[in-house]
Amino acid sequence: MPYELSEIKKIRKSLGLTQAGLAKRANVSQSLIAKIESGKIDPTFTKTKKIFEALSDLENKEEVKAEELMNKKIICVAPGNDIKQSVNKMKKFGISQMPVIDKHRVVGLVSESTLLNALMSKKHKKIADIMEETPPIVSKTASIQIISNLLRHYPMILVSESGKLTGLITKADLIAKLYKG
Repeated sequence: MPYELSEIKKIRKSLGLTQAGLAKRANVSQSLIAKIESGKIDPTFTKTKKIFEALSDLENKEEVKAEELMNKKIICVAPGNDIKQSVNKMKKFGISQMPVIDKHRVVGLVSESTLLNALMSKKHKKIADIMEETPPIVSKTASIQIISNLLRHYPMILVSESGKLTGLITKADLIAKLYKG
C-alpha cells in the first residue's frame, strides 16, 4: 500500500506502535521518526522505504485472512441427492446454502432460493437439476477485502488449501467477525 510521509504517525498509532517500536522494526533511529512526524525533516528515499516497508509488513500481519473466518465443518450435498433430503439437511443444521460436491470436487451450490423454486415448480427431483454455479474458491490466506468483495456477488465462498476444500465463508461469518471486531 502506498503511503505519504504525513500519514506515518496516524498509521503507526493505529497499529499500536511507539516511535521507538517503529524505528526498531524499520532499522532507523527513533529521532528520525520523530522528526518526520513533526515535519522537521525530509528523509532520504532509502530511509523512507524502510519505514514504509515496516508499516506495510505490520498491516499485512494484522489483516484478517480467510483461515480465521472460515467454518471448517463443511455441510454439503451430492448432485444425486433428492431435493427433500437437502431441505431437511439445511433445516437440521440451520444453514441457507450448501456446496454441491461430487467425488471430492465442487460442482455447484444449492440455496434456499434454489430449493424453493424447485419445490414450487414440482418438476425437479434431484439437486443436479437445480444447482447453481460453483461458488468462488480462495486460498486460506485470502484477505478480508477479497472475501468481502466476493461475498457482495456470491452467497458463499469456499476455502481451499493445496486443492483440498478446508472450509467455507458466508456473509453471516463475515458480519459476525466485523461486528466482534
